[in-house]
Amino acid sequence: MNNKNSSDLSRKSFLKKLGVASAAFSGVPFLSGSAQKNRQLLSADRFRSQSGTASEPINIAVIGAGLMGQGNVSTALQHSGIKLVAACDLYDSRLKRCNELWGNDVKTTRNYQEILENRDVDAVIIASSDHWHKRHAIDALESGKAVYLEKPMVQHVEEGYDLIEAESSADQPLIVGSQRTSSILYEKARDLLSEGKIGDLNFVEAYWDRFSAIGAWQYSIPPDAGEHNVDWNRFRQGMDPMPFDATHFFRWRNYDDYGTGVAGDLFVHLFSGLHLITGSLGPDSVMATGGLRHWHDGRDAEDVMLGLFNYPKTNQHPEFTLSLRVNFADGSGGGSRIRLVGNEGEIEIGWNYVALRTSELSRRPGHTIGDFSEATQEEFLEQYEERYPEERARIIEPNEFVYRAPDGYNDRYDHFGFFFDAIRNGTDILQDAEFALRACGPALLANKSHREGRIVQWDPETMTFSA
Repeated sequence: MNNKNSSDLSRKSFLKKLGVASAAFSGVPFLSGSAQKNRQLLSADRFRSQSGTASEPINIAVIGAGLMGQGNVSTALQHSGIKLVAACDLYDSRLKRCNELWGNDVKTTRNYQEILENRDVDAVIIASSDHWHKRHAIDALESGKAVYLEKPMVQHVEEGYDLIEAESSADQPLIVGSQRTSSILYEKARDLLSEGKIGDLNFVEAYWDRFSAIGAWQYSIPPDAGEHNVDWNRFRQGMDPMPFDATHFFRWRNYDDYGTGVAGDLFVHLFSGLHLITGSLGPDSVMATGGLRHWHDGRDAEDVMLGLFNYPKTNQHPEFTLSLRVNFADGSGGGSRIRLVGNEGEIEIGWNYVALRTSELSRRPGHTIGDFSEATQEEFLEQYEERYPEERARIIEPNEFVYRAPDGYNDRYDHFGFFFDAIRNGTDILQDAEFALRACGPALLANKSHREGRIVQWDPETMTFSA
């Protein structure tokens, strides 16, 4: 069976499972905002008093208590009415660290099912390796837990369909942890674009480059690591047997068995932010290239990747082209930026600012008549002056405006705020499973495009792909 037929069958199966084939073909989203809100309201009452304020605390647990998991917990606990009650990880020292940070009352385990069976747990933060995301998230939703799921939502595009279905059947909200969709900076960029400040959008470029070993996923490996304190078999559950390898466990992002490469890690953030700003569902074609240029340490993942993505015209935006880049050996120092370019200016988004720069083409286009005869030049200039008469000089308006986030602003804090508000009050979540698949789908297909050396077609409405 060729790839196209396989993708078509996958698409039909997905639409049939969700029972919305006619809606999908007509461009209607799979789940409506009102349906999602009603679903989230089912579990909100016990966290609200009659006055609408927070009542009981929301008890959270973390599944995957590494650097990202512990960082997410720290941010979540900055909100009032949040309590950490349990932690799960496959490395014992991380569990000990959770007790050191948040007290011995925090129950710890290697088995995530114990977290899901714990009736004291209302919500889980899932920060496990990518290859566990689908299982952890679906099991958590089916056990009645609200889910904060680290990006990318899934390791493989096809897994996203099951997670969307699980979310639609659940009584709890799910939010995917690409926090740029909750950032006041990206909201400002969205407003500037919708107000027409740069005219018609035609091009976007974004990058996320790094210049450090840690940035290139060379995470520290503890000297005591071994099968006595790492649940290696559970980590590789369902895979062919393999001797314990501490590098694979602690630097899992480097390997296809567990991770999603630079595109799955970082392109996803860039897609998420862009889709918030533009209101887009995504591109319709994916073309990528890259390679392993510097970090020759046995990894599968590329350390340089570039992608080109075509966004078709919709009611939300004109047709435009997106260029993405990740470079893990960027000798210029690294950094991240998104630049949206229109025919009247650009919007640039950095770590803590949004810059608007406007431009205006001259009303007199100029001319190139030096190679014409004198008679032809005279005739041309006469017509030119009639069509473009000289105008009086105009005042020069400011053409650059910079908007900054407050000192110490943390968009992840806002992201958790929206998550907890959905649990307490049943409010809508933007970064739900559908939104997240539309961000991680094109990112994961960039890996496919690069490795197979071809353009991949993506349907941003039905979230399916073909060769």
